[in-house]
Amino acid sequence: MAEPRDDSSPSEHVIPFLPADWPQQTTARLVGFVDSARAKTTGPAIRVSRALVYGLVAVVLGLLAIPLLLIGLTRWLINSVDSGLLWVIPSVEHDKAVWIAYLALGAVFSAAGLVLWRRRPRGAAEPAPLA
Repeated sequence: MAEPRDDSSPSEHVIPFLPADWPQQTTARLVGFVDSARAKTTGPAIRVSRALVYGLVAVVLGLLAIPLLLIGLTRWLINSVDSGLLWVIPSVEHDKAVWIAYLALGAVFSAAGLVLWRRRPRGAAEPAPLA
């Protein structure tokens, strides 16, 4: 019968002029090189793509939230005027409460539009000259 061989003896795997752990060192250098190349190439691309995706999600959610907030504000104002929760206006009929709420919101948005209109750059509202 043959005797079992011990493959773990370091004398068989040692190459002259190389350290004993050269496979681990070479692997570590290759992994370091690949990680460095990946960090320089795909790292910025991943950051840009994440910023783009998160920005688009934020824009879509914001565009969805604006009408919902306006609808909620209008409903709250109508209910507040209708039930007399606003101390300025006593409780009124529902039809009148709707008109009052629409008038109030129209006045607020018109005032905001006038403020923005006055802050526009000079000449922005003038038509371009014809060629």
